[in-house]
Amino acid sequence: MLAGSASEFIFRITAWVRQHGGQTVHLPVHAYGDYAHAAQAWGLRGEADANAADLVWACEPSSPLGLAHRGWPAWLVAQDVPGAGGEAPLVLDCAYAPLRLQGVPSLSAQQRDRVWQLFSPNKALGLTGVRAAYAIAPLGAEQAVAALDSLAPSWLVGSHGVAMLLAWTSADTQAWLHTSLQTLQDWKARQEQVLQSLGWTTLPSETSYFCAQLPVGVAVPELCDRLRAVGIKLRDATSFGLPGCVRLGVLSEEAQEALFAALSSMRVASHASITV
Repeated sequence: MLAGSASEFIFRITAWVRQHGGQTVHLPVHAYGDYAHAAQAWGLRGEADANAADLVWACEPSSPLGLAHRGWPAWLVAQDVPGAGGEAPLVLDCAYAPLRLQGVPSLSAQQRDRVWQLFSPNKALGLTGVRAAYAIAPLGAEQAVAALDSLAPSWLVGSHGVAMLLAWTSADTQAWLHTSLQTLQDWKARQEQVLQSLGWTTLPSETSYFCAQLPVGVAVPELCDRLRAVGIKLRDATSFGLPGCVRLGVLSEEAQEALFAALSSMRVASHASITV
């Protein structure tokens, strides 16, 4: 199924679940905010138990930590065979799967055939401003696909999104991405090493992004504002439920040097505070 963006599909499938009587949603502990935003907009209340929810969200590799998902519902992990139907919709957000640098997926091919898989290639292609995505429906979900199609506008994806999705399916693009993963692995090792030398605590991650805890005495909002003023953007992870941490994308050595130079000028090191 085509989607205007991952966020557009998040809102559309939430609306469809509510339209069919759903009342509850299960969210990962740390997750993209639009899962909860869509649930709130459509009146779904949170459910801590993935086995009891009417809609279940998973993201692997996760955001913002870049790790394997935890808390799969029992009906999915009990046995590696096709389901008998009747399970609550589970949407697996695969936005960062193409940027996995290590580790393996938690679900087998047979298990993935039982869930919705949502892909947004703009992240792996470095084109986050281009909006287009697609979802792979579970086997036997033809009626659900038809219902979700009926909820979409007649013109869902613009020309830039069409071009991106067509390029995404080409062998040349996939070969470029595969080659890029080793480059990202090397850049990541260097970026983590230098941040650790400044007293930052980098958190485990299997992807080309990771979270880091700032040194004692450094306020995340102030740091992000100061860096943004010199053209550097870090993501405050407070909205993900990780106060005191930032999420960093792995970038080129040139971008890393700009970050490290800015941090050094601000003396953002262990047991230091930001100074002019």
